[in-house]
Parts: sequence; C-alpha cells; structure tokens
Amino acid sequence: MASLNLDRCINIPEDYEGYQTSLFCIPNHYEDSVGNVLIPYGMIQDRIEKLARDAFYDMLANGREPLHAICVLKGGYKFFSDMLDKVNSLNSNHSEGSVQVSVDFIRLKSYENDQSSGEINIIGLDNLDCLKGKNVLIVEDIIDTGRTMKKLLNTIMKYNPKSVKVACLLRKRTPLSSGYIPDYVGFEIPDKFVVGYALDYNEYFRDLMHICEISQHGINKYKQ
Repeated sequence: MASLNLDRCINIPEDYEGYQTSLFCIPNHYEDSVGNVLIPYGMIQDRIEKLARDAFYDMLANGREPLHAICVLKGGYKFFSDMLDKVNSLNSNHSEGSVQVSVDFIRLKSYENDQSSGEINIIGLDNLDCLKGKNVLIVEDIIDTGRTMKKLLNTIMKYNPKSVKVACLLRKRTPLSSGYIPDYVGFEIPDKFVVGYALDYNEYFRDLMHICEISQHGINKYKQ
C-alpha cells in the first residue's frame, strides 16, 4: 500500500525485516515473544526530537501562543513524555523565544452508537469547555485506520479550540485506512502487529524499549 506521508515521516517499506534481537538488549521475558527489532530505541528518540522541533517552531511562527498538549493513554505516555521533554529543552535553550505548555491526559471509549454519532467518549477531561480558544496538540502512539482519531477530532472541535494538531509516533499502512494524515508523524510502518515503547499486547510489552513485531509465540503466550 502506497505511503501518504513520504515527505513528512520515515517510511519503513513493506519488505523491511528489521534487526536481529541478538544485536540489542531485550528483556529475558520477551526474548521468545518478539521477532526482529523494527525501530531501535535510539532511532525513536532521534525522530521524536525532530517532531518536537517541528511542533516548537510551528508554535513560534504562530505568535508564541501557549500549547495545550493532550496525551492519549495508555500507549502514548512514553511518546508524550519524551516529546514534551524535548520541547521543554528547546524552551530552556532557544534564544528566539519559548512556548508555554500545559498538559492533560485522556482515554478514549467508543459510544455504543458510535457508528451513527461519529463521536467518542473522552475519559479524563471533566470539562471539555476548557479547550475553548486553545492551541491543542493531541499526542497518540499509533494510528491504524484513523477512524478513532477522526471521531476524537469531531468531538473536540465542538468545543471551539483555536487550533488542533495531531502527533503520532507510528502510522500504519493498512487497506482499512480512512486516509487520515496526522500533522506530525514519526514513522509510517507496514501493516504489522508491533509492540514495545509503551505499545502493548494485553498490557504486556510496555516495558520493552524497542519497537518490535510480536511473534506468533508471543501472541499465544500472552493471549487472554
């Protein structure tokens, strides 16, 4: 499936096999549960640094207005934390100005009639009216079809934020994609089941630092 973001992210091709796990430090309890390392931790950090810089300079160009960053839990917490650390570093060391950042944390749950409403239940923000007039950055770990993100944006826009942008670490190429393209994308990956760097399978693998493809043995071992 062709990439939609060749000029905005690192595109990992379909035939990419990654690196042998023997070349990296993998927790013993996961050694038999993952395939190759698709994205090493160091490469993740380098890419996040660039995304943070892009977002930072976009906000400087926008009049240095404050940024309200929203983390989509649970999978997005490491990406969110690392990205904001890098934004804060730019704030502390940039001579041309800084961007004030506030944060919120949410979880998403579909309504029973989500197909008809096109909205999603946002857990964690007691009063969505607080988003009115703010520059919002939604930080998500991975976007598969994009349908959930579209529903989230549809819901948030009802509360009249000044602007809304989305940053995701991974965007998956899948035939089921709605075609949604986030504003900031770390990597575009093949349609594979990946874990690590807070991406989980039944709450496991969040403690794996690299992003790997889960093996069939791992799926069987940790299935519920």
